[in-house]
Amino acid sequence: MLAHDDVTAALTRLTGDEKHDRSSYSTLDVLRVLFDRVLGPDDRFMLSKGHGPAAFYAVLAAKGLIPADALDGFGSFDSILGYHPDRTLVPAAGIGSGSLGHGLPIAVGSALAGRRVVCLVGDAELDEGSNWEAVQYAGRIGLASLTAVVIDNRSSTYHWPGGVEARFALEGWTATVCDGRDHDAIARAFADATGERPHVVVAEIVE
Repeated sequence: MLAHDDVTAALTRLTGDEKHDRSSYSTLDVLRVLFDRVLGPDDRFMLSKGHGPAAFYAVLAAKGLIPADALDGFGSFDSILGYHPDRTLVPAAGIGSGSLGHGLPIAVGSALAGRRVVCLVGDAELDEGSNWEAVQYAGRIGLASLTAVVIDNRSSTYHWPGGVEARFALEGWTATVCDGRDHDAIARAFADATGERPHVVVAEIVE
């Protein structure tokens, strides 16, 4: 199990991108559960919400997936840890993020190959139309190897009637809403996937 103190200690070493602290911390608990209790050795993880990656790097360091001494160079010219993860330098990132809205479409393509794929997106990122094309396609073909987790901190400009989960369900996904700070609830939400349709976990964050 990931120790709270190990993750916290790693986070304190990641400085220089404080403007994205809220974005980073909103993902922290979901990332801890994913890497501790959900992802298997053959699963693929894609971080589409790449801005503010400090929490992601802290979890990877605590799991031994990146060297801890890399944390102190976060964001520097020769560091492997950029302000957006680079998959060629940090393979656990799955994709190189940048412009929002690309992660979920890429995850659909990867899931078509049969591997289980988990893609983390932000609620505001869903304002990008490319995401909804991916959601619609995955739902229509019953892409059960795909799981999306939406960090819902109410930062979306437009919001969605009935919540994010209602829109996914309309497109043929199974959906579970959970408290994005409750580790047991997060783990149960991922376990709700039926294996017959794509699944979305909406992790609500109250800030």
